[in-house]
Amino acid sequence: MKARRLRLPNDLGRQFAAWFSQHIQALLYSAGQMYRNPLGSLLTTAVIGISLALPAAFYVILVNSERVATGWSGTASITLFLKLDVPAAKAKDLAVSLRNRPQIAGVRYISPDEALAEFRRASGFGDAIEQLEENPLPGVLLVQPSSITAASSAEALLAELRALPEADTAQFDRQWVQRLVALLNILQRAVWILACLLALAVLLIIGNTIRLSIYNRRTEIEINMLFGATAAFIQRPFLYSGFMHGLMGALLAWMLVSAAVYLLQSPVAQLAELYASNFMLAGLDREEIFKLLCAGGLLGLSGSWLAVQRHMRGITPF
Repeated sequence: MKARRLRLPNDLGRQFAAWFSQHIQALLYSAGQMYRNPLGSLLTTAVIGISLALPAAFYVILVNSERVATGWSGTASITLFLKLDVPAAKAKDLAVSLRNRPQIAGVRYISPDEALAEFRRASGFGDAIEQLEENPLPGVLLVQPSSITAASSAEALLAELRALPEADTAQFDRQWVQRLVALLNILQRAVWILACLLALAVLLIIGNTIRLSIYNRRTEIEINMLFGATAAFIQRPFLYSGFMHGLMGALLAWMLVSAAVYLLQSPVAQLAELYASNFMLAGLDREEIFKLLCAGGLLGLSGSWLAVQRHMRGITPF
């Protein structure tokens, strides 16, 4: 029993070395098959790359759209019109107390005189306004919510501000915010639907490629079966072939998306500059690139496994 226990680690080590050697041989054999058929491998990789690049590109569009929406959030605020009898000192104290609330990002007080001056500049009725005996405009507080994307929180904050004793009325232009959020939700779902459809397309492409490879090497497979080769030994090169096609397709997809972002970087920056913004188009980060490569490799492996399981059943030795 002692001798058997001492030999056990060596046996496991030899088994692992043999298993690892078989996988390396299958990997090199699959790479050699792809090298001997460069045109077919290139076309398959290109189709997979384009299929994966489309949802990746839409994902980049979605991420940048959300960044733009976050930047636009600074232009949407709740306008709180104060009562005419509220003095400026009390209005300023109210602004200070509102700034301390967690759901409020900032508060700006506009005095009646400032509001009248701004109205005079914007309306073009300066002469008519000069004839007024007193300023009819109330003080205004511009309240910036901390998050405009949460419609329920914005509604609750609007109701709280309307209930203030100093408030006459409050309004919040929610329509464009709701439209923007709805549009982003539709785009997000469209990205997932497109990704699922194109993932299915990748599975079909890989499956068809492996099916043709099995058909072309049918005689070789039958000979291996005659010599006692196991199913795992026969299937392993096809699985590695599908995995490498998927991985290279994902790598090509990343290159295509990165090239598109690079080409659009300058025009987008020029457009943002016209709107006094420093927005820069962002591509895939390292984590997203890693996920894309993993998705490509997994799709390739899954497609090849499905094809092998289906088409190997009809092959029997002579």
